[in-house]
Amino acid sequence: MPAARKRQMNSALKLSVMFLFLYGLVTQQVLANTWIRRLDEWIYERDFLLITPGKTPTLVMLVDDLGLRSITAIFLLGAAIIISQRFKSWRPINLSILSLLLLNIVVGVSKLLFGRTKPSTGFDLVFTDSGLSYPSGHAANAVLTWGMMAYLIFRYSHKEPFEGMRLTWFVAIVTVGVCLASLYRNTHWFSDLLGGLFIGSALLVLIIAIDRSISSDRQPS
Repeated sequence: MPAARKRQMNSALKLSVMFLFLYGLVTQQVLANTWIRRLDEWIYERDFLLITPGKTPTLVMLVDDLGLRSITAIFLLGAAIIISQRFKSWRPINLSILSLLLLNIVVGVSKLLFGRTKPSTGFDLVFTDSGLSYPSGHAANAVLTWGMMAYLIFRYSHKEPFEGMRLTWFVAIVTVGVCLASLYRNTHWFSDLLGGLFIGSALLVLIIAIDRSISSDRQPS
């Protein structure tokens, strides 16, 4: 393995461990009913938050939809297919499918395990039979799916001495927008979104580490 790829892999693994630790920390604080749930309640009681999701303005709904897996998966797989055809490689498609599978498995199992009720119910309970609020799938999906698409575009448009197309700003704007839309609609507690961001980021950099660990002659960088 080239030295540069090994350094990138190690850096990605360290970041993944850090984000996973932060996710575990937020999860522990939520389950222990500590200060973070007091913060959730304080944000929930703000007057600017929309109490009835059915009255959400169209613009807010459009931003919120950028966190839907059914929509983001189309963009990610579409970009991956185009890049795969251009470079005659299955790797972009494989990485995209892996990211979608990990997202659905890890976040889905977490939601079922913790069973937290949504703020729209008016109650903040955990380990219920019907609660699916923690962690936020929208937040995790936004950072992971849009982040993976940005990574593929950068990696396959980066060929020395030219710089690849960096879309970090785009991923950040979309992710923040999705989180704010969820808060406005009262579909998630603040800590749900925080947990979703951390677990989504952990999975994203883990997949990047996997990509860096396997060299490919068809990958420009």
